[in-house]
Amino acid sequence: MPRFFIPEPPAGNTAVIRGQDAKHIGRSLRMRLGDPLTVCHEGVDYDCKILTISDEEVTLEVISEAPSVEPGIKLTLFMALPKLDKLELVVQKATELGAVRIVPVLTSRCVSRPSNEQFAKKRERLAKIAFEAAKQSGRGIVPEVSDIISLKECAEELSRLDLGLVCYEKGGSSLSEFGIRPGMTIGVLVGSEGGFEQSEVELCRDGGAKIVWLGQRILRCETAPIAAISIIMHLSGDM
Repeated sequence: MPRFFIPEPPAGNTAVIRGQDAKHIGRSLRMRLGDPLTVCHEGVDYDCKILTISDEEVTLEVISEAPSVEPGIKLTLFMALPKLDKLELVVQKATELGAVRIVPVLTSRCVSRPSNEQFAKKRERLAKIAFEAAKQSGRGIVPEVSDIISLKECAEELSRLDLGLVCYEKGGSSLSEFGIRPGMTIGVLVGSEGGFEQSEVELCRDGGAKIVWLGQRILRCETAPIAAISIIMHLSGDM
């Protein structure tokens, strides 16, 4: 069933889709009056049928509502800035896998070092990628793509979560050792193409983060977050 996000909750038993999504429903999907579709607002799914269609607006009758199927953990991906085309892939796949937030981090070995102005333009595209991935994968929310933060800021954020993790290619504990379970807030930091300096790993460890190892093979920077999130979701019972 087609699925769309709406910025406002339904009013009574009526929901409204506007803009490009409205045009897409009528022209691309060729939907008709009475056809069913689902709209989502802040973690609630509303099963609806179409009452009216135009290029500007589609009005819907809400038939039923239920909580969206979201992971039982709140996972934030802290991604040391890779080259920006790789970041697009990471945002897409992290969204599909269930992350609630993606935070770019500037570390000493990052090759890509955009200015705030340059990244502001890129962030708009990343937000659109997260939106489309959330819609495609049946998410109940659209993950936030944050501004770039420093490693020190990242270490501080990791320390405030139930479990902060740093993926390190030179060794660490297995993800299965940390008792990951539903209800936890978890942050996982993954390095860029060059990995981390030892001092950066120690900074995060001193703040309470746990150092983890993803196995014998060295994973590309765009592969490691996909692997880490998949394992964490499996351990929490969400995969």
